[in-house]
Amino acid sequence: MKALLRYIGQYFRRLDKMLFLAAAALSVFSVILLYSIVVNGAATIEVNSSLYKTQAIAVIAGWVIALMLSAMDYNRIIKMWVLYAPLSIILSLLVFTKLGIEVYGDRAWIDLGFMTLQPSELLKITFVTTFALHLSKVGDRINKLSNVLLLCAHAAIPTVIVILQGDDGTASVFLMIFVIMMFSAGISWKYILPCAAALPFALYFVWTKVMKPFQKTRFLVLFDEELDPLGIGYHQRVSKTALGSGQLFGKGLFGGEYVKVPEAANDFIFTYVGQTLGFVGCMAVVAVLTYICLKIMADSRIAKDDTGKYLCVGVYAMICIHCILNLGMVFGAMPVIGVPLPFLSQGGTSTLSMYIGLGLVMSAYSHSEKKYKVFYDGG
Repeated sequence: MKALLRYIGQYFRRLDKMLFLAAAALSVFSVILLYSIVVNGAATIEVNSSLYKTQAIAVIAGWVIALMLSAMDYNRIIKMWVLYAPLSIILSLLVFTKLGIEVYGDRAWIDLGFMTLQPSELLKITFVTTFALHLSKVGDRINKLSNVLLLCAHAAIPTVIVILQGDDGTASVFLMIFVIMMFSAGISWKYILPCAAALPFALYFVWTKVMKPFQKTRFLVLFDEELDPLGIGYHQRVSKTALGSGQLFGKGLFGGEYVKVPEAANDFIFTYVGQTLGFVGCMAVVAVLTYICLKIMADSRIAKDDTGKYLCVGVYAMICIHCILNLGMVFGAMPVIGVPLPFLSQGGTSTLSMYIGLGLVMSAYSHSEKKYKVFYDGG
């Protein structure tokens, strides 16, 4: 009994409490926001009245998973990739079967009967963990051409799957995670400079030969909203109007006259923060998200090995890119590509994937000292 109590005490001493509490605070705020959206009818699209309850269940499950993962050695978890990586890929491929559900042109969900799942969210975590392991195995030999090609092939597998699903936003996230993790591993400029030089030609080819008209519209509407006044142009115009309507302190969470925003519970939830809590509330949310990202990067610096370092960098990249793309959509600076705001946007699979990533980072933090002794070793 004393050994168990000693282990519990050691666990809480080594837990990254501030990181967990910051994410938990945003998640509690998310449930309150979703309840407010339901009560006030603040979305142009009718939302499920139990939306906030579903989110609360996902949040609590995420907390439990994160805390459990933080107590486990991340190296042991990552080395089990032979179990969870094939499962993630199989689930991602199921979207192309009868189980697949198409939403707004993206076939990125599957209906399991008792729940709807977005496999690409779990695939992100799988990619971060397996790529961290790959980079740590390569080590100082990262700039050998054969290793670079293998790393690129590793990243291409999940990215291509997601592109075929039509989910441009998630594909962009995969690409940026790959780039940031490669930079952190020390990829040479002899590879970076030729890629940078070829980028304009690659973009021109993609624009003229690959992208469909509706995908081009997502970009063109940034410069002229009237190109799609009832679609994407309307989404971004009304989101900016709603965001500014809250002024400094907002209209309050209940009882105000709100501008109805498409997908207010999902990709455009930040506009509802602006309406209800104003500029002050928006800055508070941005500050907490910034703290989470910076804290994860700080944790990467104290990781006991390269696997832990790359793991933290990958989770940082995932959360940071989500924030940049989502807020860019809301402000009308980036195309509408369906990327949720971490820990705030409605979505059970997205919430769970974020907390799985957070749990792995907390594991890297709690196991950062080599003298750490776990209960089953007699510590």
